[in-house]
Amino acid sequence: MQLGTSIFLIAVGAILRYAVTTTATGFSIHTAGMILMVVGVIGLVLSLLLTSIWAGRRDDVVARRTVVRDREVL
Repeated sequence: MQLGTSIFLIAVGAILRYAVTTTATGFSIHTAGMILMVVGVIGLVLSLLLTSIWAGRRDDVVARRTVVRDREVL
């Protein structure tokens, strides 16, 4: 799940939880909104965590790279 999807789930969940005033029989719209918000927050945290881990690895690879140039033989 990427950042955009997580933010979208949080927004849709907040709309269902706080802005929708209708009721349905056998189905709680407010509970579904809360579930979407929780899933969105979990996805957001995991996306940020994985992004920071991948960024750290990329920096390590660049830092370890050594450039060796051939010496000219006269």
